[in-house]
Parts: sequence; structure tokens; C-alpha cells
Amino acid sequence: MIFEAEFAPGLLSVARDEIRTVTGNKGRIIKSYRDDALQFTFEGEIQHLLRLRTVIAIYAVVQFDVPRPKALLGHQHLHRLLDTIRSLLSLDKYQSLYVSAAGSYSSVMMRIKSELCQHLGLVIGEDEGDLLLRMRRTPGAKQGWDVLIRLTPRPLATRDWRICNYEGALNASVAAAMIHLTNPTPEDRFLNIACGSGTMLIERHQIMSAKVIIGCDNALEILACAKENIKAAQIRGIDLNHADAIQSPLASNSIDKLVADLPFGHLVGSHEENEWLYPAIMTEAARVARKNARFVLITHEIRLMEQLLSDYDDWNLVEKAIKITLSGLHPRIYILERK
Repeated sequence: MIFEAEFAPGLLSVARDEIRTVTGNKGRIIKSYRDDALQFTFEGEIQHLLRLRTVIAIYAVVQFDVPRPKALLGHQHLHRLLDTIRSLLSLDKYQSLYVSAAGSYSSVMMRIKSELCQHLGLVIGEDEGDLLLRMRRTPGAKQGWDVLIRLTPRPLATRDWRICNYEGALNASVAAAMIHLTNPTPEDRFLNIACGSGTMLIERHQIMSAKVIIGCDNALEILACAKENIKAAQIRGIDLNHADAIQSPLASNSIDKLVADLPFGHLVGSHEENEWLYPAIMTEAARVARKNARFVLITHEIRLMEQLLSDYDDWNLVEKAIKITLSGLHPRIYILERK
């Protein structure tokens, strides 16, 4: 069967690598038609796909060789779609249906929604729905329509453990991608600078065990939020420190992998603050990092960051910065290595 993974634009290579790892010899990458999606085949248990952490959502793709959506109301096509939905999903978890498509309020689309709801025992969702379907023309084909069925009531990136929300918290799938970019190993001594509500700490623990996982933040109320989320994730062994990002209690040359979601100056902080904060953080990170330690960070302060990298001799840029799209912004992920 064909599936489609949706991810933050710019993270194709990371998502592709994780999909290959999770699907193993039961999957095969097909192609990417957009910068935020990748199609692949998979013949294993659907539950395996729900382990993916760097993707926003996973859809099953049902292809119909029809000229227009109206044909989906035909008995054969409609029941094929219904049978596929029933085979993939436990419908007792769903209450409402939402169809995302061009002309979603046209008479044809309203009839399609009504028929599906009648057969599946759901109600039509006005703005969103537990059961999300997307309808579009088949990419690269002269004729045909695809129906994409999201495999979960909520996006995979909406983590169940996030019970304490913090303004400016990083999208969990992007956090997971950053963890993958650190090349994690079980022997890592891992540090999340300015850990906020704990997203990257939790993602690091759930992706792979580590010798030590440390988070530091200078705000007690934010650390309390992180503690709530860590408890909800049923995780033990994460060391939270009430400490300033520019003056931590950690020993020099003690950390193997570092990550940071630096303040963008939008929801958190300001550009004026960042002009002195960023250099201080980079200096402190260099102090605690071991030789060849990897530091993965995300920021929207592109000019400031690139100026720092040109002025400072402590860090090598491992590869070109990764430009992503996130909540209407275009931050970049930098992968650095301690000299």
C-alpha cells in the first residue's frame, strides 16, 4: 500500500532516513512531489508507522482512476474507500469527519462528506475533524484523484505528553529531527541548553537511551512546565538544572551532544538581547563541549548566527544550514562540531 509522510519543509532527508529505518525491508521510498511530503510503500503492520517521530502526520493514499471527484460517489469507488478506511482505522476513536479539498463546500463535496458520515457513523466537522481526509489530483498523472486518509485522530507531531504548553515551544517533529542530526548514541552525555518545556529532552530519551540527559533553564516556572511534561511522558533519569545558559554548573569538556532552540526574538526575547546572548551561549557551549562534540541548534536570527560562525574559532559548520518552514517563519538548523 502507498503511504505519504508529511513533515516540515526542509527536513526531507531526515524524514526519509527515519522512514527507511522504521519500514526496513518491508518498505520502499517512491518519491517526493513536494518539499513537505514523501511517498513510500509499506507491507507491514500499520502500528510501526506510528513510531515515526520526525514527521508531522502519516496518510494512507488511495488512488482512483477517475476524471473528477463526483465519480467517487459511484457504488464501487465509494465502497472501496469505505472498506479501506475501516481496514486501517479503529473507528470507535473517531467522532467527526473533515475533508480538505479544493471546493470543499461545493455540492459534490458536501454529498461525499454526507455519504461517508452516514456509512461511518460520524458527523461533519466544520473546522476540523478526528478523521481527516485530503482529496487532490494524483500528482504526475494525466487523470486521477487521490484520497489521503490520516492514520491518527491527531497529527503524530501532537504528542500526548504535552500537557504543559509554553509559548514558543518547538514543534515536536522538528525537535526529533534535530535529535537525529546529533547522530545519537547510547553513550552520549547530552545537554539541552535553555530547555524550555522539555520537548527536546523528551524526544532525546524516546529516540534512544543516553548515558546522561541534562536540561538547563534560568526560569523556574519553565522548568516546572518541563517537569510536568516529563512526568506525563513517564520518563525518569532526566537531570533538570536551574541554571543560566551562559553560566552553567557543568564541568568543562564534559558533553558529547548539545542542542538548543535559541530565542528567535519573536515570541521569546528580542533582537537586541540576542546580540549579546548568542555569543555568550556559543562561548559557554564551547566550554562544556568535548572535542568533536556535535551541537545542533535552530534560530531565525540568520545574519547574527552566520556572523558569529565567521568570527568564532571554536566551532566548525558540519554542513550547509538547513532552511525549514515553521509556523510561517523560515528558521535554519545549524549542525556544528567542536574543534
